[in-house]
Amino acid sequence: MAPQVEELPDNKVRITVDVPREDVHHAVEHAASDLAQSVKIPGFRKGKVPMPVLVSRIGRERLYTEAIESHISGWFWNAAARTGIRPADRPELDYELPSSDAEDWRFTATVPVLPKPKLPDWTEIEVPSPEPEVPAELIEAELDVLRGTVAELTPADRPAQAGDTIVVDLVREDGQAQRDYVVELGAGRLVPELEQQLIGMSAGETREVRFESGDDKVSIVTADVKDVQEKVLPPLDDELARAASEFETFDELRTEIEDRLHGQIEAQLNDAFRRAVLDAVVDATKIDPSGPVVDARTRTLVREMDEMMRRRGASLDTYLQVTGGSAEELVGRLHNEAKRSVAGELVLEAAADELEIEISDEQVEQAIRERFEEPEKVIEQLRAGGAFEQERESLRMQAALDRLAADVKRIPVEQAQAREAIWTPDKEKEKAKTETKLWTPGSKEPA
Repeated sequence: MAPQVEELPDNKVRITVDVPREDVHHAVEHAASDLAQSVKIPGFRKGKVPMPVLVSRIGRERLYTEAIESHISGWFWNAAARTGIRPADRPELDYELPSSDAEDWRFTATVPVLPKPKLPDWTEIEVPSPEPEVPAELIEAELDVLRGTVAELTPADRPAQAGDTIVVDLVREDGQAQRDYVVELGAGRLVPELEQQLIGMSAGETREVRFESGDDKVSIVTADVKDVQEKVLPPLDDELARAASEFETFDELRTEIEDRLHGQIEAQLNDAFRRAVLDAVVDATKIDPSGPVVDARTRTLVREMDEMMRRRGASLDTYLQVTGGSAEELVGRLHNEAKRSVAGELVLEAAADELEIEISDEQVEQAIRERFEEPEKVIEQLRAGGAFEQERESLRMQAALDRLAADVKRIPVEQAQAREAIWTPDKEKEKAKTETKLWTPGSKEPA
């Protein structure tokens, strides 16, 4: 069953959590395994004590207490995530120990939550909105890519350059070879370090190339360039349009490219505008969340950044060395991002409540069908796992942001920049607040 939430006075809620018997059984087995490692029972090796013997020695109450205390925090936070509550402190837990690990179990948790913010009149908030413009060089770049698809290759009487196509023999130290390998330099088909060293080689030239192949190992490959060919791009005319597209004239082709790029830029600017709208409303609300939710979000951001660096073959230590920052500064920055993220969610929830936005089951299912290839299976899984309501809440907040973006005052970027350049007493006060202050013993300001 989905956790039940009861609102209490003073920004508190009571959440009732049902734990399925499978999870209770797992917790008891886990606790028994841990206790068996620490309890000495004559005739049995550590970790090999049968359950009945262990229970008779330590007692059922101690076993079940260990099982519940080691798992209840995770059960609570999972339930908090499923219901969307945002605890501001640790919960007060109320429960009785299970009588058996073959039955469902229930506990309640009373916890203070982050208060819902009082929103300003967002229709009076001004947000810069740039007009989409397609740079001419972007159109030319698209045309060059299109020309490249129908370009002719001709021998180049010069060293290879990026964009050239070469024919090369690549022979490893162990004798493994790729003969007459045809590759376009810059297409990303080779290890970047290897490809970079092929640039500048001429037809008939042989060179020993060294590059890192992973695990800090250096690979040595003998490269023998047999041929260098360059692309001869066709002229920008109607013949190009007919050869490389479904259009008959070059003007039609160029118009289609410009319209497509305009749509892409407009979509990107719209996403950026929506983020700016949320930032502006958060700033006007003057909300400053803290507590376990922000701390948990910070840990998530640190973990995600660490995983991203590892996928790139680096680490957080490498990142800190390159940027010259400290671990404390990085965590501080991610903590501020977490606060901003939680603040945005609180604002959107408050806006959705104020606007009385409701999302039906049909709307949730339709959104899932638009995102997944096997939507009915996903819908069933989300309902069974309790994540269906999280999908509903996500759509509800998206709808709230749609309304905020539609209601705020859009102003030209130039107008916003001109206003930002104007000095006001309020800006001087804000500057004074943000300037670095020298900490002295006894002061209340942090160092």
